[in-house]
Amino acid sequence: MADVMSSAKNKVQEMGNSAAQAANTAAENVRQAATSAAEQVKDYANSAAKNVASAGSYLGAQAGDATSAIGGGLKAAGDAIRQNAPHEGRLGQASSAVAQSLSDTGEYIEREGLQGIGNDLTCLIKRNPIPALLLGIGLGFLVARATTPKA
Repeated sequence: MADVMSSAKNKVQEMGNSAAQAANTAAENVRQAATSAAEQVKDYANSAAKNVASAGSYLGAQAGDATSAIGGGLKAAGDAIRQNAPHEGRLGQASSAVAQSLSDTGEYIEREGLQGIGNDLTCLIKRNPIPALLLGIGLGFLVARATTPKA
């Protein structure tokens, strides 16, 4: 009977060892699957980040090109006014001033671009915070009034 008990005890221990080994194998498989999934997610995130950066770079280039085109258009408008408007009298002085302002604005926009304009605007607001705040409130009121449906 002692042999039967000893044999049964050995069988139970073997079964316990087999179960522990199966649990360890299953845990290792889960760890490997989780690591693989994490690597795939990381790869997808890196790919998405690269695509977003590429799109941002493209949009930045397009905005720069558009800014340059606007500057060139303003300069061309100034030149057109200068050529076609009267040159004498009050009207000539006014058209010359408008043409010069358009040309100067076009050159400024081409030279500074969006980033330079943003920096200049930031400095202007920092130097004049109260007027900037009042202007913002006024523009907000006008936009709200223009976009509110009339009853």
